[in-house]
Amino acid sequence: MSTHINAKEGDIAPAVLLPGDPLRAKFIAENFLENVVCYNEVRGMYGFTGTFKGKRVSVQGTGMGQPSLSIYATELFKFYDVQKAIRVGTAGAIQEDTQIRDTVLASAACSDSSLITQRFGNLHFAPSADFDLLSKAAAFAKEMNIRYQVGACASSDLFYDDNDNWKIWAKYGVLAVEMEAAELYTLAAKFGRKALAILTISDHILKGGETSAKERETTFSNMINIALNAITA
Repeated sequence: MSTHINAKEGDIAPAVLLPGDPLRAKFIAENFLENVVCYNEVRGMYGFTGTFKGKRVSVQGTGMGQPSLSIYATELFKFYDVQKAIRVGTAGAIQEDTQIRDTVLASAACSDSSLITQRFGNLHFAPSADFDLLSKAAAFAKEMNIRYQVGACASSDLFYDDNDNWKIWAKYGVLAVEMEAAELYTLAAKFGRKALAILTISDHILKGGETSAKERETTFSNMINIALNAITA
């Protein structure tokens, strides 16, 4: 029985978008979906189901960080039989050629989280995206003429990282740092589901600079369009 999602059987679609911010979930539902119904308001973590191009899609807020996402993704996979999940969120760039407002399709996700070590101990698991969702997302991004990159992200438990651990990841070609994708990919592997993280670059950790509120709104819409088209294709 789900503890954090107050939805009945059948309320949630097999395909779900996962923004961290519950208000972004509301924004997506109101601006991109039709025939929308709110199925969850527990702890203010909104969840909605509607249709996109005639196909049922849900959008569920997850909160910030891997422990919070882990709760919602687990319940969606375990109790509501969700088959496909795409995280839609922001990230900080750590490569010279990754630019603010780029869309990153995360093919894999490094992590410093103890969630990995709690499961695998001294083993090293490689959290990876579903290739089918990834390839569809890339095709739609290209079709819509949206600037995008495919590569690894890093999911850090530290937002304020005094140790600058991002510099190590940058040396190994990681494109950007965020806080949720590795746990989503790990849970998808555990439950045998499909998952992808699509990220909008909102700031540049390496070179400095960040997007304005208006720019975030525009590039966020690009990311959502890619995600919705990929998850319903």
